[in-house]
Amino acid sequence: MTTKANSPVVIVLASGRGERFIAAGGTGSKLKALLAGKPVLERTLDAVRASGLPWHLEDAGHSGMGDSIAAAVRATPDALGWLILPADLPLVRAETLQAVAGALSGRVNAVQPQYQGERGHPVAFAAGCRAQLAALEGNLGASSVLRSMRAIDSVADLVVDDVGVVTDIDTPEALLRAEALWLERAGR
Repeated sequence: MTTKANSPVVIVLASGRGERFIAAGGTGSKLKALLAGKPVLERTLDAVRASGLPWHLEDAGHSGMGDSIAAAVRATPDALGWLILPADLPLVRAETLQAVAGALSGRVNAVQPQYQGERGHPVAFAAGCRAQLAALEGNLGASSVLRSMRAIDSVADLVVDDVGVVTDIDTPEALLRAEALWLERAGR
């Protein structure tokens, strides 16, 4: 884990089994699948490292996304907040991570990025959500916490120009589309 004072911790969720990827014809772990010559997980971690934000990789093989988030929050109890980033979003940009972290101010308890009207990740949560996040279980991730924050009008929707917030790798076809986007971005 790296450190940057007064910043939330990026939680990189890498505990999943990638069942949809394999069911769709992928071989092995989607996080080890190559995207422009480098594993998907490493592409995601490159952006996290480049952001300069503190981070925690949660890859202990928990049974569900909620369990993974809860374990990561409990492992970072002094964090000022968390950005929940599934590890299969290799196109997310470092500056997007910084923008989401920066939007997590005292007036909101959560921030969710949007790209062209589609909600994406990472979703950020303030330290005040610690108990709810640490109690999560199952496969639904933090959607219940986000809903409860929306119900009290405590979520900022942050419009970003980053297709990476909505480009996850769930199928071999998604991996091919992500690689095309990666190469297009690299060619600019």
